[in-house]
Amino acid sequence: MTTLAKQDVKEQLDKVFSQFNRDSSNLIPILQMAQERFGYLPEEVMQGIAKFLRIPEGTVYGVTTFYAQFKLTPIGKRMIKICRGTACHVRGANQILQEVEKRLGIKSGETTDDLEYSLETIACFGSCALAPVMVVDKTVHGRVTTKKVGEILTDTE
Repeated sequence: MTTLAKQDVKEQLDKVFSQFNRDSSNLIPILQMAQERFGYLPEEVMQGIAKFLRIPEGTVYGVTTFYAQFKLTPIGKRMIKICRGTACHVRGANQILQEVEKRLGIKSGETTDDLEYSLETIACFGSCALAPVMVVDKTVHGRVTTKKVGEILTDTE
């Protein structure tokens, strides 16, 4: 881990662990809290969690890779999600995605080099009446057009 020293990782994990007992049923809440602290789940953090809960490292890794909410690489300060559901698809989600990719210089699933933005697609937000939908952090943007993409990205800076 390049940004945090081992001692910093241990101190931060100890703060997380102080809120839980060693029951393996606490794995997901511990992972969630650790990811909130570190921004993602680096290998050292997952190893520390496995050791604390006295479970195999493979179990921790398996859970983190099963659930889409967990990130194994650093993510951007701003998370952009494009809906790929049927209504959004029919109303131009692919063009919205292509425009965002072009403007940010990344593909879905990637993060900009400056760690400012991460981009991902979601199967459905459940906001079909607003299709196509783009979410930046927790702000939902409906009826997005390729022209609006630039305005939305400019407003998030």
